[in-house]
Amino acid sequence: MCNSANPTTAYAVALPIRWTFSRYNGGMPGTIPEAIRGRKYISLTTFRKNGVKVATPVWFGEDGDKLYVMTRSEMGKTKRIRNNPQVTVAPCTIRGKVTGPESAATARILPLDEQSRARQIINRKYWLAWLTSPWSRADAFLEIGFP
Repeated sequence: MCNSANPTTAYAVALPIRWTFSRYNGGMPGTIPEAIRGRKYISLTTFRKNGVKVATPVWFGEDGDKLYVMTRSEMGKTKRIRNNPQVTVAPCTIRGKVTGPESAATARILPLDEQSRARQIINRKYWLAWLTSPWSRADAFLEIGFP
């Protein structure tokens, strides 16, 4: 019997937990891969309708188990995500050279009412994004989640 009033007498019951790992991710499901945490850039790979991969180095913000990316609504990556939300992300250099393992993810284009929070998350990480935000033409924000 578990007594929640006195945590020293509580007993833990081991239940089988089933985690599903993709061939890309190496951590718990639903969390940001360790290789990406704290990095400056990620390579966001989207897929064309014919299946061809298109990788783009981007700035990103981290909040909980989600990544946030700012872009413009007419950019190719935004159009490709509208057609296919499946993406991969990997740590990379400013020039896009991948420096770590890829992780499968799902992206969604944020509605207007959720964009200000995403901008704040990105501005916290990159002072240049904060400095230029009054003149920024970024009008779309992506939320990237991990299975």
